[in-house]
Formats: sequence, C-alpha cells, structure tokens
Amino acid sequence: MTTMVQEPPAAPLVAPGDATGARGIHDDAIRRAELAAFLRSRRERITPEQVGLPRGRRRRTPGLRREEVALRAAVGVTWYTWLEQGRDIQVSVQVLDAIARALLLDRAERAHLFALANASDPAPNAEPVGVPAGLRVMLEQLEPFPACVQNARYDILAYNRTYKQLICDLDALPPEDRNCLWLYFTNATWYTDAVDRQETKRAMAAKFRAAMAEHLAEPAWKCLLKRLQDASPEFREMWERHEVVPPTANRRRTFRHARVGLLNLDYTNLWTGPHPGTRMLVFAPTDDETHARLRRLLELVRAEEG
Repeated sequence: MTTMVQEPPAAPLVAPGDATGARGIHDDAIRRAELAAFLRSRRERITPEQVGLPRGRRRRTPGLRREEVALRAAVGVTWYTWLEQGRDIQVSVQVLDAIARALLLDRAERAHLFALANASDPAPNAEPVGVPAGLRVMLEQLEPFPACVQNARYDILAYNRTYKQLICDLDALPPEDRNCLWLYFTNATWYTDAVDRQETKRAMAAKFRAAMAEHLAEPAWKCLLKRLQDASPEFREMWERHEVVPPTANRRRTFRHARVGLLNLDYTNLWTGPHPGTRMLVFAPTDDETHARLRRLLELVRAEEG
C-alpha cells in the first residue's frame, strides 16, 4: 500500500521593520513562483501514454493531471496543488526526489528543481528516470547495432555497448559532459573518425538553434548554450550565423574505426513521444561487411568485459 506524504504549511517569522527579512520573503516568493511554473511546464509535457495511463475521451489537461503526478510521487493531491500554486509550504528532499521521478526529469531538470526549492539533491548523479526500462532493453537487444537515447538538447541519456565503442569511452565521462553538442565542439576524440565531421557540427548547431526556439526560458538550455559559447570559438562563430535546420529522421554516416575498419551506417531517429524530443538513435549497417565488423566490435567489447 502506498503511503501518502502530507507536508504541513509553514509561515515565515519576520520581525517588524526587518528589511533583510522582508527581502528574504520577496526572494522566496519569486523562487516559489518559478518553482510552480517549472512544475506545471514539466507536468504538461508528459503524455499519459508515457507513464502507462489511459488517455480517455474527456481529458482536457495538456499532459498529466495534478492528481496523477501526486499519485505517482505518493504525495497528497492538495499538497502538490499548493506546490504548483506557489504556496509557502515546506518540502523535504525525499518528496522533491519523488516528484523528480514522477515528472521524468533529466539530470539538468532535476538539478534545477532542487535549486528552485533551495535544497540539496541527495542523489545528484542518479540515473535519469526519463529512459523507461523498456527502452534500455531495446538498446541491449539492438546490439551489435550502435544505439542510444538522446533528448532534444542532445544529452545522451542511455546507450548500448557498441554505441559507446563506436565513438569514445562514454563511461569515462562525467554525466554532465555526455552531450553530443558539447563533445563535438570540445572533445578532440569525439567523432574524429567520421568522414563528414565538420558538416555534421554545422548541422547540429543549426538544429540546436531551431529546437531552442521552444525552450528559450528553460535554464538547462540556457546553461548548455553558455557552456558551449564559453568553451568553443568555433561554436560561437556557427551560432552567430543564425542558421536553422529542422530535425531529420534518417541519414547516412561513414566512420573509420581504429579497431574494425570502415563502417557505413544509416542512422534513424525514433521519437518516443508525439513531439520531437527524446528519441532513440539507431545506426544500421548498409552492407554485409559493415554488419560483420559491428559483430566483431561487440565481440571485442565482450572479451574486455571478461
């Protein structure tokens, strides 16, 4: 039986004429309003089908209902409603963790949630919950075909063993650096064996600009953009061209892999929801020789794993 968490409201105590306390209350009010808006936006982007709920005929709410999020997070509906309304209530890190999981937040969104709540994340390196177990099984079953799951910001959320070995050792990178844009423009080993690396970098910058039009106010997007502009003069130059390219479903890529040789691959984007966003990226061989080389690559990985 699920235990519902009820968190009592708490009113701040401020002495009369205390200017510092008054500023603190004002700052807290702004933070609560930002938190409320963030929770609503994350709730409205999740379709019922993503979390195994029926859509039904009478659903008017975009995304999930508040009571559905509350049930998934095992918190009271009234309390969660107050949180979305920006009420002055106390919230524990355990409840924030449950809400982050209920809303399928990725690492950047989770960090933003805890920052808005002015709380320390008890599990900052937790596996992203936005990748369902079924997708992870699919990644494994697709081997030796390289495959990964990415979101619209190009964060690499999950991947199989041949995808990891296709490019570089992703396991050796910190989670915040597992982003294709970041690696293309800051990591000298990333896709160095790709024949069309420069063309791909330009296209990705243009796709990122096109996608960001719908996320201009979101901190995770603004943070990634600033990181790229600070770290890469090449990215800054491409960004200032204001080129935009829509997302593409299919494309051919060629790699010269140091261990198994030339790989000719077609990649396909398989979106996991009704709108372009989180997607599974699969590289399929275009010829029998490439297929055999991918099988050889997987054999090498298995031998290294012992």
